[in-house]
Amino acid sequence: IDERASLAGKKVLDVGCGGGILSEAMALRGATVTGIDMGEAPLAVAQLHQLESGVQVEYRQITAEALAEEMPEQFDVVTCLEMLEHVPDPSSVIRACYRMVKPGGQVFFSTINRNPKAYLFAIIGAEYIMKLLPRGTHDFKKFIRPSELGAWSRVAGLTVKDIIGLTYNPLTKHYKLASDVDVNYMIQTLREE
Repeated sequence: IDERASLAGKKVLDVGCGGGILSEAMALRGATVTGIDMGEAPLAVAQLHQLESGVQVEYRQITAEALAEEMPEQFDVVTCLEMLEHVPDPSSVIRACYRMVKPGGQVFFSTINRNPKAYLFAIIGAEYIMKLLPRGTHDFKKFIRPSELGAWSRVAGLTVKDIIGLTYNPLTKHYKLASDVDVNYMIQTLREE
């Protein structure tokens, strides 16, 4: 996101913010950040961490669809990372993100591809072997192919600018960008002016 969107002075929305890690990182880069999530427990963690860090982020428990009704075309950048595979209707969230980003603004999505390699790494590896995530965190049927995410984005009115892979190293606990989109990937989209 840093490479594709200058965040300083921008109004940014983090959809599915969870514990606020990305929200705080973007705020530290000079953005005015709103983080939304439907989970009460993750938002409590985010707010507690905010008290400790002193980083200013507005956290709200609300759906993307409800916020889109309340705040259309209000954000320069919208992020929706690692949450589409957990919702009943990903295309509805994508449409809401389109409605909330200003014309000329960018929306970033990341999710997990639906193929045997992703099943092996994201479910068998992460949940059962490495135990990085609780068992049952992911449902393979809800994983999303890049072609599906691209199509939903275009139907919503977004222009797909780039798709790039994200690889995770469990030893260093760091993600890095890669050309391999077989497991995790990110898509950069633009709402044309």
